[in-house]
Amino acid sequence: MKIAIVLGATGLVGKKLVERLVKEPSIEKVVTITRRHVEYASPKIVNEVINFENIEEYINVFRGDMIFSCLGSTVKQAGTFQKQRKVDFEYQYKAAKLASENKVSHYILVSSSAANEKSKSPYLKMKGELETEVSALPFKQITILQPSLLKGERESFRLGETIANWLLPIICKLPFLKRYRPISGEDVAKKMVSVSLSLGKGKEIYRLDELFSKR
Repeated sequence: MKIAIVLGATGLVGKKLVERLVKEPSIEKVVTITRRHVEYASPKIVNEVINFENIEEYINVFRGDMIFSCLGSTVKQAGTFQKQRKVDFEYQYKAAKLASENKVSHYILVSSSAANEKSKSPYLKMKGELETEVSALPFKQITILQPSLLKGERESFRLGETIANWLLPIICKLPFLKRYRPISGEDVAKKMVSVSLSLGKGKEIYRLDELFSKR
């Protein structure tokens, strides 16, 4: 029986992930780490409310067998790119480091397609830097998922994503663009649970169309 830790449990992917983890017989407990209290119906879920500004004080929360990192924001939500970076990079890296110090075996990260620390795009550069930094931590197994645009219901309305969710599936019917098609938060969560239950060592990266596979 395993303990799963979920960072970003209230987001598009995180919500679906928690729902799937609860249904897994091999998962004994799901620890959701959030900024505010969240009520759950399942007794398998333990909600831990923390102050991310002082995340180091909560090292005991990061104890388990696997940690799923789905935390993320936008410039609009955060206010500035630097504030977004604090959520998308700083908080996630510090959480990963605490988990590694507690000997958590498997780290699973939701990154972004085209993430590259040398990218000219500040967002993709940030995602690439996070991938590099967490990959240097002493986890036995590291899995990075790089989805394209995420489809699904969010707490906040995002006009650009709404338009893209309508337009991209049409454009991506072209054979050479099919691999870039949007993916639902449900599909990403399904893949995350699948890889978390598989035995393996080292680092694996799943890109775009690989996330649609049934593995």
